[in-house]
Amino acid sequence: MSATLTAGLTAGVVAAARIVAAPDGRGGTALPVLAGQGPFALRRTGVRGPQAQVALVGAMSAPLGGDRLTLTAEVEDGAALRFSTTAATIALPGRTGAPATYDTSLRVGDGAALHWLPEPLISARGSDLRTATRVELAPGARLVLREEQVLGRTGEPPGRLVSRLTVRRAGRPLFDQELAYGPGVPGWDGAAVLGGHRAVGQLLLVDPAFEHHPAQPRTLGTTAVLTPLAGPAAAVTAVAPDALTLRKLLDSLLSDINRALQAI
Repeated sequence: MSATLTAGLTAGVVAAARIVAAPDGRGGTALPVLAGQGPFALRRTGVRGPQAQVALVGAMSAPLGGDRLTLTAEVEDGAALRFSTTAATIALPGRTGAPATYDTSLRVGDGAALHWLPEPLISARGSDLRTATRVELAPGARLVLREEQVLGRTGEPPGRLVSRLTVRRAGRPLFDQELAYGPGVPGWDGAAVLGGHRAVGQLLLVDPAFEHHPAQPRTLGTTAVLTPLAGPAAAVTAVAPDALTLRKLLDSLLSDINRALQAI
């Protein structure tokens, strides 16, 4: 399938991709749907126990100004999926100055697990991107979701980036956050927000085990914090001077949490 172009002043690519993960009846996970258009090239990269692994390979530069991209993943009851990308996503300016949108919709069923671990999103100078990630979790679902944003490439200021993450569990709100950076956003680079850092990220972890053994709040250095949520969940938030330092911070806290969950 090929992507289409919108008409008029907001001309850009309109493309969608969809993943469906389902139990294969043998203790593993099958991928009955793995389809993408335009910049979305989805590849099954292997199996880790019961978990299917899928990587997104960028087939073209995106998102550019005016693009409208949609990515959907559904993990059916009892299935397990690990999603990654092979490279960072770079938001670039388009021909008209129109903003781009990148919407992600995730659904995780009962007894299912989703590890959503894309590489960072880089907001390049002159770009304007609005992202929205919406997650629907069944009561017995498990989730590890990572978001990383790098504001500007080396030696350049960032574009404008607005990012919204909304998570619902058993039909009830669990997490709802919107972040905005770049030109026209008051105070985004001030001491109360990024304090001069150029990489920001978060981990969201949802696991029924937290119901009886809640995560304990803690800090890692002066730029990362783990916060228990009002539900079987925890959020890790970190800022750093660059993407490499940010990943080390997030990986360190994720390893600690995984060890704690395995000990329960």
